[in-house]
Amino acid sequence: MKSAHALIDPKAELDSDVTVGPYTIIGAEVQIAAGTWIGPHVVIKGPTRIGRDNKIYQFASLGEIPQDKKYGGEPETRLEIGDRNEIREYCSINRGTVQGESVTRIGDDNWIMAYCHIAHDCQIGNQTTFANGASLAGHVQIDDFVTLGGFSLIHQFCAMGKYSFSGASSLIFKDV
Repeated sequence: MKSAHALIDPKAELDSDVTVGPYTIIGAEVQIAAGTWIGPHVVIKGPTRIGRDNKIYQFASLGEIPQDKKYGGEPETRLEIGDRNEIREYCSINRGTVQGESVTRIGDDNWIMAYCHIAHDCQIGNQTTFANGASLAGHVQIDDFVTLGGFSLIHQFCAMGKYSFSGASSLIFKDV
């Protein structure tokens, strides 16, 4: 079901049972698989690929150009989101850069709470939990089953291995 008030580019590819809320904007080169629910006031730009059975809540911004001064409009950069992720209110997830892997990638079964930011070229595994306000700088790698406490900040090029945990308001400047 797609709201009559949503703006969906004709070049976007949405499965027939994707739900899109009112005032959501979905751009060209966006692909969204079956069972995904998108709330109101979401902005999704392409190239972005979103898998099955995701829930994306109001005011999220997905696939926007990277917040990187080196970015020069390269069309081959993208965002990929797997299956069964929950992306809550006001989250921002940017696409990659050619200086990185050209892709920001989110795996499966992740819970990304309100106000989280995932910058360009981040690689997120499966079954992670990002509490409210957790933010990743560019090129961060988060492995499976990682938990980030609220307002955790991860410095660029850092990695967090399987089952790592950060407490609330942590500043991570090295690999964990």
